[in-house]
Amino acid sequence: QVQLVESGGGLVQAGGSLRLSCAASGRTFSTYYMAWFRQAPGKEREFVAAITRSGSGTATADSVKGRFTISRDSAKNTVYLQMNSLKPEDSAVYYCAASENYYAYVSRSYDDWGQGTQVTVSS
Repeated sequence: QVQLVESGGGLVQAGGSLRLSCAASGRTFSTYYMAWFRQAPGKEREFVAAITRSGSGTATADSVKGRFTISRDSAKNTVYLQMNSLKPEDSAVYYCAASENYYAYVSRSYDDWGQGTQVTVSS
């Protein structure tokens, strides 16, 4: 099991940028596939981005492609989500997730979750 703590959320105007961080502890970070999901009020949790164990492979949802970038720093046991050109529809609670076995787009493939960080984009 790995413990995950997100940070970096906040209130930003449309067109602005934020960088979310997710610090991992408890197990060897490099053995985990990592991902970001988000959930807006009244909506299901949705996939945002994922990254392989080495960081050499990434995937992003079509809704954020070209605007959001996932990365990881193994020396710091941290995964990041750089969010640019933010839109009001990006407003949600953003969750970091970890999986030892799956590089996937579905939340049920991930075993460990952070508490979430709120992102609010004003128009």
